[in-house]
Amino acid sequence: MSQRHLPPAAPVALPGRRPGHGIAARAAGRAVAVAADRAAAPGGLRFTERQLYYETCRVLNPGAALLGRIPGTPAPVLRLPAFTRALDALGRENVPGLLPPPAAPRIPHAGEPSEPDLYDYGLPRLLICQDRSIAGMLLANHVHLEAACPVLAAPDALPLDPRLLAALERAGGATVHVLHDAGPSGIALPARVRAGLGPVPGVRVVSLGLVPRHAAALRLPSGRGPAPGPDALADRPAALRPRETAWLASGRFAQVAAVPPARLVRTVLRLTRGPRPPRDSLWSGLRGLRGTGFMTWPAA
Repeated sequence: MSQRHLPPAAPVALPGRRPGHGIAARAAGRAVAVAADRAAAPGGLRFTERQLYYETCRVLNPGAALLGRIPGTPAPVLRLPAFTRALDALGRENVPGLLPPPAAPRIPHAGEPSEPDLYDYGLPRLLICQDRSIAGMLLANHVHLEAACPVLAAPDALPLDPRLLAALERAGGATVHVLHDAGPSGIALPARVRAGLGPVPGVRVVSLGLVPRHAAALRLPSGRGPAPGPDALADRPAALRPRETAWLASGRFAQVAAVPPARLVRTVLRLTRGPRPPRDSLWSGLRGLRGTGFMTWPAA
């Protein structure tokens, strides 16, 4: 989403002072520093600038935590330009964990050697993100390794490479997960991916969200842009509720970047890895030894 579409929430400013100066600027700068520590927890997560913006809004609105069980999509308490000024004053290089803006994908030169064996195996799952920066954030936090699931950005990956389609088909029962914003273009992305697959049997497309009810349940800050045209919601999922359709038709949207980074990583891992195997116990281990013998190769 463009910056001009973010909602005109009241900036952090004092009467008679311009935003970005004096006490208000120092308060915003402190909030950005606190938000960076929260966004990186636990374990030093990497995060995007837009994720840091939403985390700063949560720092400046501590009452939102008390309303966590009440569904809703409040407006951000800080204008994006005011946040950008505070971040510039603090210095991006002084924010540990902040990722640089995603670079445009590099186009291979003619005759450049490729890796022909990259697509020779079955690919049981794939994650496509609407936002290039969110895809980069998941990659920077090694989600693709932990979930054994390649992570691609829709602007770079669509239409899917025919070799990638063949790898999905070769796996048998493969799943393409789609992570998108709660907005007209995001809601339509799973259908766009499904149409782009073409006649590939055995491959299903699953939306991980967001949809408006997810945004409301998580109390994610939402923006408001121009109302979409009559055809913008034509590819909305059938499970979308009338209230959600009306929310989208009014120009409202919520971004995946508004989900706290740690929660986003946990949710993506849980949904892409599938159910975990049952945890071993002493008794199940003893029962297993009777049937497998002591020299069996240990399970990973």
